[in-house]
Amino acid sequence: MNNAKILIVDDDPQIRMVLRDRLQAEGYQVREAPDGQRAVDMASLEEFDLALLDLQMPRMDGMTALGLLRDRDPELSVIVLTAHGTIEHAVEAMKRGAYDFLLKPCRPDHILLTVRKALDRRNLADQNRRLRTELDMQYDMVTGTSARMREVMSLCERVAPGKTTILIGGESGTGKQLLARAIHAMSDRKSGPFVQVTCTTLSEQLMESDLFGHERGAFTGATARKKGRFELAHGGTLFLDEIGDLAPVLQGKLLHVLEYGEFQRVGGLETLRADVRIVAATNKELKAEVQDGRFREDLFYRLNVMVIMIPPLRDRPEDIPVLVEHFAEKHSRALRKRVDRVVPKAMVMLTGYHWPGNIRELENAIERAVVLTPGREITPDLFPPFGEVMPVHDIEVGTPLEDAMIRFKRDFIERTLQQTNNNQTEAARLLSLQRTYLNRLIHELGIARNRNEE
Repeated sequence: MNNAKILIVDDDPQIRMVLRDRLQAEGYQVREAPDGQRAVDMASLEEFDLALLDLQMPRMDGMTALGLLRDRDPELSVIVLTAHGTIEHAVEAMKRGAYDFLLKPCRPDHILLTVRKALDRRNLADQNRRLRTELDMQYDMVTGTSARMREVMSLCERVAPGKTTILIGGESGTGKQLLARAIHAMSDRKSGPFVQVTCTTLSEQLMESDLFGHERGAFTGATARKKGRFELAHGGTLFLDEIGDLAPVLQGKLLHVLEYGEFQRVGGLETLRADVRIVAATNKELKAEVQDGRFREDLFYRLNVMVIMIPPLRDRPEDIPVLVEHFAEKHSRALRKRVDRVVPKAMVMLTGYHWPGNIRELENAIERAVVLTPGREITPDLFPPFGEVMPVHDIEVGTPLEDAMIRFKRDFIERTLQQTNNNQTEAARLLSLQRTYLNRLIHELGIARNRNEE
């Protein structure tokens, strides 16, 4: 943690200077406070990894500051430095959560060694807490509070056990990978590996090697045997993201694996088998891809055993607050800031926006706000213009939420069609929707259709 942020608290400027120079020479970020009160004030706005704390100071003594600092951040490592040390002082400091107690004058190399040990402990505690938080929050992010997502998760719980192939559909940025991980965690294979492949990132040859592995000398640069993702996922789940973009040749090979459970490495003759559960995801309408000749029909039906659709974020605004809180916590922690409140006006604005980029766009907006905020609050001025917000003022309070959302969608789509002179292709582009999905919405919402369609 050589980029750790350290707070030096001492009323002697000479001591602060010596400590600052030594710590900065080691690559640490250093802030200074001349007394305990100033240290507590600074810690209310910034997150520190460690504090070097004197005991005898004006305004607020070090022992009081130690208690307040640890109350704000129980994981903060504090090393007490004092020229007036007694056994009673040391015992009291340790009771209040100090990591160590050193007497002045103390050799710089001994201070640096103690700092490294304290930061190692802090880093381990941070990693454990972060892993626990991320596991909990990932499930909360997928589950949400909306009726739509509760239905999705109920279906996932029913299909997670076993080996049934699952196809997850939904717009880009809706959290398909998170849902795939949740399915794996609920399955009988949760103790096995979760292996992810994105089907658009590599060339056809490299993608085949990535999926099935290769033998030494199979192609230029293949200097050693390599296991593929199917082998690595044995006993677990293989997540094929953006399956609609898989090259046609590989579609045929994937179909063979799904039907017979066997494959060969590139350049190999040995037939291999892997016990793998396939979860695939796409933001495309695969049936339309089949009709256009871009996706194999037999593979489509093999993948289409159990389909789970994730609704876009605009159709479940009730889920936005929990996502906002998660992303604010995630990015404030990464930036060593203490952003712990989203003011009501900002939350209303966030829940009123239609989020064409879904969860990914929301996270980017929250990260930007956390970077820009000078304090602990996220306010409306920290966001770029979102464009037109929901025209909900003409919907009476007391209208069921589902009815209000239907009325809004109908009105918003009608106005978008008017703006594009009823050109559905252009309207779908503006709404960040697939044209076929927009057409289905027009039918479902009873929107009058004009002859001027593309």
